[in-house]
Amino acid sequence: MSKTIAIAGLGWLGSPLAQHLQFLGYRVKGSVTTLEKATSFQKKGVDAYAVEISEEGVSGSVQAFLSETDCLIIMIPPGLRRNTGADFVLKMAHFLTEIEKASVPKVILVSSTSVYDDAQGDVNEKILPKPSTQAGKQLLQVEQLFFTSDKFKTSIVRFGGLFGGSRQPARYLAGRENLNDGNAPVNLIHRDDCIAILSEVLKKDAFGHLFNAVTPQHPSKEDYYTKQTKALGLTPPTFAAPIDGEVFKKVDSVTIPEILNYRFKYRLS
Repeated sequence: MSKTIAIAGLGWLGSPLAQHLQFLGYRVKGSVTTLEKATSFQKKGVDAYAVEISEEGVSGSVQAFLSETDCLIIMIPPGLRRNTGADFVLKMAHFLTEIEKASVPKVILVSSTSVYDDAQGDVNEKILPKPSTQAGKQLLQVEQLFFTSDKFKTSIVRFGGLFGGSRQPARYLAGRENLNDGNAPVNLIHRDDCIAILSEVLKKDAFGHLFNAVTPQHPSKEDYYTKQTKALGLTPPTFAAPIDGEVFKKVDSVTIPEILNYRFKYRLS
């Protein structure tokens, strides 16, 4: 009997992940934020449920979505970059209560490498994150909330900057001038690698772990985006002169090669 995977958030990453897991033989269901979106997915043959998570609580078909689930993959955008004052920790605490109520045995929580501070320099999963931003602090609190639950097993996957498909960061930097941090190493990951890594966690039953999911190569921002914009036929950005003594975050993984034995599909140069 195939395992049932529930994906909270059928967006830019969750939707193709659902298709891939179905191809691998899993039974997959997913959540979206509105009934209209759920209906649209259902017309395409996707078992979708409307679930809204807010600071007031969780509404919609949450228990139907979570019922008889072998593993829940959470990829809910925290919405913290916009500085709206949102309490992501409170929202996820409400969702945690529903997950425990549904007796879901395993969870993969998608997080971000922004839990690490730039001042920490070179980091991996053995380095304790020390975020200084409010967004980073909230993400770390949510990680701890799920990782310490005794009601289910959790693995946390911290993705670097996402690219692939319609998401090409180089397009946003094309032609811009005097940008900062040209010497900073890029910490990126392609969507195809994201999907493959999440699939490997399921396949290898690798729970109780932290994974920094970032492509192992770290060219400088200036080198990488200059090459990328030229490859797209766009005007390369220009960067300000580097400042002596600058420290930048470079995120690597010890657990992805050791536990998942995964080789990245995409190289950065």
